[in-house]
Amino acid sequence: MKCPYCGSEDFKTLETRDSLENTTRRRKECVKCGKRFTTYEYVETVELMVRKKDGKLERFDVNKIIRGLQKACEKRPVTMEQINELASRVRQDLMAKGKEEVSSQEIGDLVMKYLKTLDRIAYIRFASVYKKFEEPEDFKRVLLEVKK
Repeated sequence: MKCPYCGSEDFKTLETRDSLENTTRRRKECVKCGKRFTTYEYVETVELMVRKKDGKLERFDVNKIIRGLQKACEKRPVTMEQINELASRVRQDLMAKGKEEVSSQEIGDLVMKYLKTLDRIAYIRFASVYKKFEEPEDFKRVLLEVKK
């Protein structure tokens, strides 16, 4: 593994703790640049595959969820730890189904479910991309859902 800031392979682990089911969270510090970052380790029992809307099949990548959440939560009072935990919860829910293949829609729906309780503005932002909003009425519909 390399430091995400400077690319160095020299870092030390500051803290290790168990997070959600079968997940280990490690807080690390780069010896070269001094920046800190968090890694998550988990046991993957099944290679989870995602069926995209166009029919293509690709490996599940939790980092795609994290990137989408980062965009939706930009300038919102949501921490990276909350984003990582939400993404991890989605992954755990998918793994718990025991299937080798899930649809991209299942993933998006789970993200929306958890994001709705975390931050409603981020939820609306995510929904606008995930559901491909084209008209102002699309926002009105989701705003009514959020109020429920």
